[in-house]
Amino acid sequence: MASGESNLTQLSGRLLERGAVRHTPAGFPVVEFLLAHLSTQVEADVERKVECEMNCVAVGRPARALAAANVGDTLRVSGFLAARSLKRRSPILHVNTVEFVEGIENGI
Repeated sequence: MASGESNLTQLSGRLLERGAVRHTPAGFPVVEFLLAHLSTQVEADVERKVECEMNCVAVGRPARALAAANVGDTLRVSGFLAARSLKRRSPILHVNTVEFVEGIENGI
């Protein structure tokens, strides 16, 4: 990777959808899921309400953790953005870490 390039995304939100666990040809578990984020952010010195839904995928250890998650659970995830596929260039968040958040609403 060239110096100065970065691709780190952190997002918290509520689990809206979770697909079934599938496995790669190498045997790694994979889970695709949809995370709903709601917060207040400051832009141009003005607070604004931010809402979005992010498609995510987890492979390996994070996928095993997500397999136990329930729709409605609040999560904090981090990872990197990449194109969904060679044909579909829309971004998907590849999750490297998952934290289950209890007792904190994160604006939701």
